[in-house]
Amino acid sequence: MFSLGQENISTSPASTKGPVKYGELIVLGCNGSLPNGDKGRRKSRFALCRRNKANGVKPSTVHSSCTPQAAKAISNKEQHSISYTLSRAQTVVVEYTHDSSTDMFQIGRSTENPIDFVVTDTVPGGQSQVDGQTVQSTISRFACRIICQRNPPYSARIYAAGFDSSKNIFLGEKAAKWRMQDGQMDGLTTNGVLVMHPRQGFNQDSKPGLWREISVCGSVFTLRETRSSQQRGKMVDSECNELMDGSLIDLCGATLLWRTAEGLSHTPTVKHLEALRQELNAGRPQCPVGFNTLAFPSLRRKDVPDEKQPWAYLRCGHVHGYHGWGGRRNPEVDAECQERECPMCRARGPYVPLWLGCEAGFYVDAEPPTHAFVPCGHVCSEKTTAFWSQIPLPHGTHTFHSACPFCIQPLSAESSCIRLIFQSPLD
Repeated sequence: MFSLGQENISTSPASTKGPVKYGELIVLGCNGSLPNGDKGRRKSRFALCRRNKANGVKPSTVHSSCTPQAAKAISNKEQHSISYTLSRAQTVVVEYTHDSSTDMFQIGRSTENPIDFVVTDTVPGGQSQVDGQTVQSTISRFACRIICQRNPPYSARIYAAGFDSSKNIFLGEKAAKWRMQDGQMDGLTTNGVLVMHPRQGFNQDSKPGLWREISVCGSVFTLRETRSSQQRGKMVDSECNELMDGSLIDLCGATLLWRTAEGLSHTPTVKHLEALRQELNAGRPQCPVGFNTLAFPSLRRKDVPDEKQPWAYLRCGHVHGYHGWGGRRNPEVDAECQERECPMCRARGPYVPLWLGCEAGFYVDAEPPTHAFVPCGHVCSEKTTAFWSQIPLPHGTHTFHSACPFCIQPLSAESSCIRLIFQSPLD
């Protein structure tokens, strides 16, 4: 399930249990793997592990005009630098120097070498693109960077923007930018990097925190009026850019969940989810109409419904096998999303196939799968549906809505989740 790049694997003698893992980034909307499969640096989850050799950087010299030294810093491909263009006549260049105490990981849409984790736009329903058309991406090519401390407590901090192949970050004239009291510069990227830390950590008692924007230098701000507004929000001095277990990172087109190594150690494993699936199937739930036995397909098969697939009426939660009657005929509406009348209680509502949530990192507990998200039909524990139902996820440039973490489909405003009612065998 986890795949590590060779450059991330620590071979120090002290590390007998394998590499030191700082944490993992998991893409929301991917139920265990990308729609077309995980390949190389493009996958549904990415482990950040201590590198063989530190590659972190920290700010050093500030060049506040177009001096030869500033030009040299930009053109030197061995020197990290950030350029802030104030006007055609003035560019401030901040040189960055090597930091032996940290490791840097970069995330973005670009497939160039400096990007460790390639992230593309997530489309609701788990499809990679709409009807095969290429959608103009809103994710930055070099979206953000995460700096991890190489020694305990292995804290991870997030910064907007990543260094390109020439080790530069350029903030153009139109980007929001400003000078700080200590003479350093700071700024925001075009569509911004938003972060939300859950209150009380990532567990069944968690509550959503407030969405904030992170600057290029890691300062925390309230949100702008729209994603690309040139007017920055207010600085929030009381908060910092350190990621905690369950922090959400939004890159305007994809949202990532940060799980610490410690947090993941308390999370159910794929083996545990498979055991819960087998236990559910061992109860031999039946269709109350056809009396045929229902079974959740294996975690690997999560796209095409089979004949034993459980289906549910999402207004009442009654679980059935598939049947083609009871719906209002409308050829323009997808057959799966038609309103149907439940034969058990006459409640009318969506009638959909049920799928187990396979991405273990999204679970807040290890309880059995008893509830389904509405209207997508992804099934997980009650506390997990309750947690994600209350999280407002960024959508577009200035709106928010709750969504299923497994497929990123917006949840129903009336009822975001439902308790499932299974019928036991009659014998």
